[in-house]
Amino acid sequence: MTVNDLKFDKDGLIPAIVTDAESGEVLTLAYMNRESLEISIKKGLTCFWSRSRQELWLKGETSGNYQHIRSITADCDGDALNVKVIKDGPACHLGTDSCFTNIIFETEDPEPFSVDGLYRLLCGRKTAPKEGSYTTYLFEKGIDKILKKVGEESTEVIIAGKGGDKNEAVYEIADLMYHVMVMMVEMGITPEEIEKELASRHVIDKKVKQEKMV
Repeated sequence: MTVNDLKFDKDGLIPAIVTDAESGEVLTLAYMNRESLEISIKKGLTCFWSRSRQELWLKGETSGNYQHIRSITADCDGDALNVKVIKDGPACHLGTDSCFTNIIFETEDPEPFSVDGLYRLLCGRKTAPKEGSYTTYLFEKGIDKILKKVGEESTEVIIAGKGGDKNEAVYEIADLMYHVMVMMVEMGITPEEIEKELASRHVIDKKVKQEKMV
C-alpha cells in the first residue's frame, strides 16, 4: 500500500494513532492530510494537520518534544494510520506522556502492574481527580506536602536499611518510589527523562572504569 492508496475523508484528512515504539502505549490521536503525511515521511518526524488552527503542525517544533518515526502502518481499509515513534518528551500538551489519562471505565480485574502503568494512573489522578483517592489528596495539597512525604519515606528507607530487614526495606522503598513518582507528575518529569539521565551516567561510568584499567 502507498500514500495514493489511502482514503482521506471529505476534508482531506486521515486519523493517525501515535504509539510508543518501545512500550506500545497509545500516545495521542491526531490527523494528517496528504502534505503533512509526506512531510512526516520525508523528515522522519510526525507532522500533523491542526483542525483548530487550520495549519500544518510539526510536533516538537516549539516544545522540543519531537516524535521520531519508526514506522507508519495503514489499517485494512486504508482509512486510518498507526504511527510508531520514539519520543523526545511528553506527547500531550499538558505535559503527560500520553493524552489518554482520563479513565472512563475500568474493569475490576486490574491490568498487570508496571511502573509505566502506575505513572499513567498518577497522571490520570492529577488531570481527573477522584474523590477519596490518596493520590488526589496529595495533588490537592501541592508540592510542599508531596516533598514532605518524600522526605519522610526517605528516612523510613534509611531506617529499614540500617535495620537489615529486607522485607521492611522493600516495603519502604516501594512507598518512597510511589511518592517520588507523584512528585515527578506534579513537576512534569517523565520516566523517559529519568531513563535518559541514568543512561548518560552509565556511559560516564563505563568510561571511568576503562580509564582505571589503563
